[in-house]
Amino acid sequence: MNRFMEVLENILMPVADKLNNNRYLTALRNGFMVALPLIIFGSIFVVIANFPFLDQWLSEDAYATYKSILDPASASTLSIMGLFVIIGIGYKMVEQRGGEAIYGGVVAVAAFLILTPKVVEGVSGAIPTALLGAEGMFLGIFTAFFAAEIYQYFVKKNLTIKMPAGVPDAVSRSFSALIPITLTLTIFLAVRVIFSYTPFETVQNFIYTIIQEPLTALGSGLPATLIAVLLIQVFWFFGLHGQIIVNSVFDPIWYTLNDQNLAAYQAGTDLPNIVTKQFMDTFIVGIGGSGMTLAVIIGIFIIGKSRQLKELGKLGAPAGIFNVNEPVIFGLPIIMNPLVLIPWLVAPVVIALITYFSMATGIVPKPVGVIVPWTTPPFISGFLATGNSVAGGLLQLFNIGVVFLIWWPFLKIMDKQYYEKEKNAAA
Repeated sequence: MNRFMEVLENILMPVADKLNNNRYLTALRNGFMVALPLIIFGSIFVVIANFPFLDQWLSEDAYATYKSILDPASASTLSIMGLFVIIGIGYKMVEQRGGEAIYGGVVAVAAFLILTPKVVEGVSGAIPTALLGAEGMFLGIFTAFFAAEIYQYFVKKNLTIKMPAGVPDAVSRSFSALIPITLTLTIFLAVRVIFSYTPFETVQNFIYTIIQEPLTALGSGLPATLIAVLLIQVFWFFGLHGQIIVNSVFDPIWYTLNDQNLAAYQAGTDLPNIVTKQFMDTFIVGIGGSGMTLAVIIGIFIIGKSRQLKELGKLGAPAGIFNVNEPVIFGLPIIMNPLVLIPWLVAPVVIALITYFSMATGIVPKPVGVIVPWTTPPFISGFLATGNSVAGGLLQLFNIGVVFLIWWPFLKIMDKQYYEKEKNAAA
């Protein structure tokens, strides 16, 4: 066991360290965090607008009016979430380099809009909202990276207008950013013109055909999902925040799949994807945090005899209900503890399989695309994520039971060890 852990540590620690410190992945992660409040706002109103049985309680006209009042909340946030992510990435990219971060955000979104075709059903001058959401997400991410880097390059080359002393600071900053922004956006305009002479016609078509479509298909599959789940657990075992590391890579794919489900849900058509951001956040992470440790806390209350585990249960329970599990991760402990390695790695993989096949067979509805706040307690979050379906909540409760059974023998061993130590210490 020690040799196995040593090999894993030697292989994974350097990789995890590089991923954690990669400025592009850091900007990507933080860019999504900038957009998160807006995404949650839109998700809340999607849930309210599609509350169960409202279409039966209200008349057809009243229900249509009710929907028309609430729909702009999601249309102005969730449907164009890519735009907010782009701003966040551009902002964070320039902020990392000590530059004027706000100009990183605006140059990123301006560059993206330059590359975006402005034709909707033959009408010019209109931007298709689909390109500001799922379809445009990948292009938006790459555009934000490149635009921020190019802008910062011109700034570092001192291609700026220096205003004399006494000029208001806001005016001075604006003129200082003028030339770098102009040169950056000119490059993206040239890119747009070049692509107009290719078979793809637009950069969007190129990105979607060559990159986004294959990656999205891969990320929506069960094998890639299981690998992602397993990596989260392995990184956490070695003391690294597995979710941050893995989500930095997979979030663009999962959010795209999420957005596709949301569009289908709002249109009343079949949901295309099982694996989405909410599949991961609600049915795996959303059961007490990474590793679904709410079941571990329940197990501690049922079988715990040692004082250490009993105190841990009392400390961890309130936080665990809201999917915060640092007390368990550091108090059990889980990090570098060979006694918990097997259940820690196995349980999330088993739950991912159960959840996937429950949804694939239609026993439980697929996630509808709403972003449920990660602190929402189990059952409630499952109910909301599946379009107000009780089956979603019941699946979470069932999963808690499965995780409890997997952990049971290992908790018994650990509790026995702690109990014997406490007895010997008292003696």
